[in-house]
Amino acid sequence: MWVKSGAAAAILLGLTAAANLQAQAPPVVGGGQNGVRRAGGFVPGQQRPPGDPVQIARGRALYGIHCTGCHGADLRGGDLGGPNLLRSQLTLSDQDGELILPIIQGSRQNQGMPAVDMSRADGLAVAAYVRSIVATIGRQGMPPSVGQEPPSVLVGDARAGQAYFDAKCNGCHSPTGDLKGIATRIPDPKALQNRWVAGGGGRRGGNAGAPPVTVTITQPEGERIDGRLVRIDDFLITIALADGTVHTFRREGDVPKVDVHDPMKVHRDLLSAYSDQDMHNVTAYLVTLK
Repeated sequence: MWVKSGAAAAILLGLTAAANLQAQAPPVVGGGQNGVRRAGGFVPGQQRPPGDPVQIARGRALYGIHCTGCHGADLRGGDLGGPNLLRSQLTLSDQDGELILPIIQGSRQNQGMPAVDMSRADGLAVAAYVRSIVATIGRQGMPPSVGQEPPSVLVGDARAGQAYFDAKCNGCHSPTGDLKGIATRIPDPKALQNRWVAGGGGRRGGNAGAPPVTVTITQPEGERIDGRLVRIDDFLITIALADGTVHTFRREGDVPKVDVHDPMKVHRDLLSAYSDQDMHNVTAYLVTLK
């Protein structure tokens, strides 16, 4: 489950493995600015300076969408068999995303870890969130929630959720159209919350099933070419045409003109705008759409 929350709930989501982690750790024999030195070696990351709270909050949201299925809401490993991040030496050693980001980008695909469709900035935000949980474990120790069921996500006001939906979502979605019967199709409120926050996609490997990003390229002479975006940077853009062929165009500043149409951009922009109460309220409303 992923529940976007404040500091107290972040501890609930990320720290349920602290008891096992501390029980296996050798006694502390000294400290330092960049970590805790134990009898068996150096454990980095336990006394890091606090990270950027805005970046961490965005990373928490992205982790909930892309990572919980494999690594679990508490980072101990999920239903799809991902490893426990709290005990990973790589996680403990990461300083600024230099170890975690390449894995997100696909460096371990041959070991069963697929590349995740997110930008470099989003990957660094996920890494910052993971580091913040590891650091919080070092400060807080065993949380009181070990062994307890996580709280239900159904704690919001359905009427307030409908009002938020009407104001923010009704332009693209309809309770009598694409969302009709969504609570019947996805009866688990936790899965439903993950699904709508992700914009309709799955939790693994990006927004699986989401509409593709498309591009219109306008050449200087006026020719327009439409296709599905494959890759884009400051120098090249690659698109797949309707007939399956793939073409790459060189970019020099604003030539050719490139218009990107990303149906998921609104959802990504809202990740940092949702309040805790907004998410609970909208979820409470969506479960009524049977």
